[in-house]
Amino acid sequence: MANSNPLETPQTYQEYVDQKSPNSPIVKNCLNAFWVGGLICSVGQIIAEFCKYQGMDKTSANTVVSIVLIGISAILTGLNIFNKIGKFAGAGSLVPITGFANSIVSPAMEYKSEGYVMGVGGKMFTVAGPVLVFGISASVIIGIITCLFI
Repeated sequence: MANSNPLETPQTYQEYVDQKSPNSPIVKNCLNAFWVGGLICSVGQIIAEFCKYQGMDKTSANTVVSIVLIGISAILTGLNIFNKIGKFAGAGSLVPITGFANSIVSPAMEYKSEGYVMGVGGKMFTVAGPVLVFGISASVIIGIITCLFI
């Protein structure tokens, strides 16, 4: 019996996938990620320098930077602007602190219809929760190992 499906062999299927898949502009995506991530970090540095200019010590200035960047990214997520920036800049918008805030606010907004306790409260850490658990667990284990051998 003749081959009824032209996509049965791996080679013909791969040719089909290559034909249907759009080419990704890798260089453009990398440049966008680079300059947007750099812009976010520059905004953080400007805030830190302003805080130091106002008389804060380095630790307090860095704390203010964290709070402001988390607040800005949470507000932009709530206004659905952060998602547009993410589509444009890719990983460049996921500078750790802004990406963390986005990963907490997004599920909270998505599950708001289920109520504030079970929806917002219960789902807020669905994405960030595993990161926190494994990050904290790893830091405790490394701390114990450090105490034992140093």
